[in-house]
Amino acid sequence: MGFGALGLIGVLGDSGSLTAASATLNPLAPKGPHFAPKAQRVIHLFMNGGPSHVDTFDPKPALAKYAGKALPTANLRTERKTGAAFPSPFKFQKYGQSGIEVSEIFANTAKHIDDICVIRSMHADVPNHEPSLLLMNCGESRLIRPSFGSWVTYGLGSENQNLPGFVAMCPGGYPIQESQNWQAGFLPGVYQGAYIDTQHTDIDKLIQHIRNRSTGAADQRRQLDLLFQLNEKHKEQRPNDAQLEARIQSFELAYRMQSDAADAFDVTREPKWVLDAYGTGTQARQILIARRLIERGVRFVQVWHGQGQPWDSHDDLEVNHRKLAGQCDRAIAALLSDLKRLGLLEETLVIWGGEFGRTPVVELPTPGANSGKINGRDHNHHGFTMWLAGGGVKGGMVHGATDEFGFAAVENKVHVHDLHATLLKLLGYDHEKFTYRYAGRDFRLTDVEGRVISEIIS
Repeated sequence: MGFGALGLIGVLGDSGSLTAASATLNPLAPKGPHFAPKAQRVIHLFMNGGPSHVDTFDPKPALAKYAGKALPTANLRTERKTGAAFPSPFKFQKYGQSGIEVSEIFANTAKHIDDICVIRSMHADVPNHEPSLLLMNCGESRLIRPSFGSWVTYGLGSENQNLPGFVAMCPGGYPIQESQNWQAGFLPGVYQGAYIDTQHTDIDKLIQHIRNRSTGAADQRRQLDLLFQLNEKHKEQRPNDAQLEARIQSFELAYRMQSDAADAFDVTREPKWVLDAYGTGTQARQILIARRLIERGVRFVQVWHGQGQPWDSHDDLEVNHRKLAGQCDRAIAALLSDLKRLGLLEETLVIWGGEFGRTPVVELPTPGANSGKINGRDHNHHGFTMWLAGGGVKGGMVHGATDEFGFAAVENKVHVHDLHATLLKLLGYDHEKFTYRYAGRDFRLTDVEGRVISEIIS
């Protein structure tokens, strides 16, 4: 009879019945997607503020020809007043067998270019941070919608029940639009990203209230059991109360995190050679933490870079971009090496990019917008670059292109909805069928748009 029970478990697991049943008891229990996924987990390296594509992964030598001159185009629509062509102050060179050109400020990351798919034809809707951040993170620029990380955690659950399924690390406080960037929206609150302020290294400051200094584990468990019973009685009279359910789950998760969180966030437990590979500083530490979280079964980790001093270089682009890239380039390269070494890269989708790009022309002095140094670039949503690695993505390839100056996407254009549709496909979901019913309508991450970019899937 024991062997029969094992066989039944196998049958239920293959049919999805077992995961469906467990999900009703635990919303973070692992679940099966629509079809076999290529990626099991996600690390999103978010470059807050909009890095310049023509200074990082999309070289435009034609800008040097027109340096200091107006570009021969009538379609240069910018948010603020712009001037002449602004050639990149950085040198580009070819890397790897693929020969893809990368800026000198990402020389370490470029060593992994044969594992990277560079999408040079991204485009968004508007040149403003707030709506573009929400579009990139939530698939909707104005209304309250669940974030990409929340959708993924809702769909796949988490492989570690003692840690949040979705972690958002942003040092020094919230970015623009604050926690909306990792919100659960109308999904149950348990799928919202858990915010971690990674400027701290002390575990008690990194994760508030991680330790209970007045009550032992056994007493805590008895208290939670009593609280659970009271909440369950309360819930019987108020069925389908998402806020109440989220509160019950948060109490349980907080209790379980006391054992695993301190270990996951303590990078000093890594060998010295690993620490040396990532380098020093907040960015290096949080990128290493991302790998440790993924390794422990966390489904989605978002790593924010640029809070306080964003990639929003309206002035002093050469100084600021070099500094910002220097904070993360070495650690990104170490992350890709580490994931490969541990056998995790094939099943881990790594995403790099911001909410939009920057103009190929210099921004002119504008009251309240910049300091008038005439050495920076304005916002540009018409064309920008993101790259993907691992998780079923073809490495060593470039998809799409901007025009010869880098202003607008012109070849194999990829909208943010298309990107989301493709990422969901890699995670095992048909973006048109991956929905959640709310207010009488079936909502999805890609709204009513989006097409899968099959060319970049291996």
